[in-house]
Amino acid sequence: MTLILHECPPSGNSYKVRLTAAHLGVELERRPYDVSRGESRTPEFLESVSPHGKLPVLEDNGRMLAESNAICLYLAEGSDLIPADRFNRAEMLHWMFWEQTDHEPNIAVLRLWLTIVGIETLNGHQREEIAIKRKAGNEALGLMDRHLAGREWMVADALSLADICLFAYTHLADEGGFDLELYPNIVAWMERIMLLPRHEPMFAAPKLALVS
Repeated sequence: MTLILHECPPSGNSYKVRLTAAHLGVELERRPYDVSRGESRTPEFLESVSPHGKLPVLEDNGRMLAESNAICLYLAEGSDLIPADRFNRAEMLHWMFWEQTDHEPNIAVLRLWLTIVGIETLNGHQREEIAIKRKAGNEALGLMDRHLAGREWMVADALSLADICLFAYTHLADEGGFDLELYPNIVAWMERIMLLPRHEPMFAAPKLALVS
């Protein structure tokens, strides 16, 4: 049965699922939603797709799986994108957890605020948060850049889900006002990923409103 991806295409969290599938050669039936119109908050969506009202969601034979990194793990089970070595596998998970706690909340949110919704629409608290998120985002990028010094991939010596999940929002960081040229190891790492045979660009489909 075809796997169905309920998604918002310009979301980095949706993109990492598509990119994982592309590297695996897995076909996804894509069902896009325009979150600016509340399409992920309708009673029908909340009842039949996800009670959390969040995207992406993977549908497999009637079962629904939310959370982008969990979906990537589900798709990649048994593949080379998950290291066979026990320690390397745990390190991959470490970077995937870190992506959601230290990386995405700063880099993705600033992209959303500054590029998608616009700074003029932000409330006072959000405006005050910009400098805080800018500092935390640069700290996250700096950590990544130091980690990638002298190595090609985030974990061990091969592409893994850690690379895919971190690539999704890192390669969009400039849209949140981050200067990626300050991080040459990240730039070289992104170039390696984009040159892989099965790499899929993010905007292969028409843009819809973003959900971070």
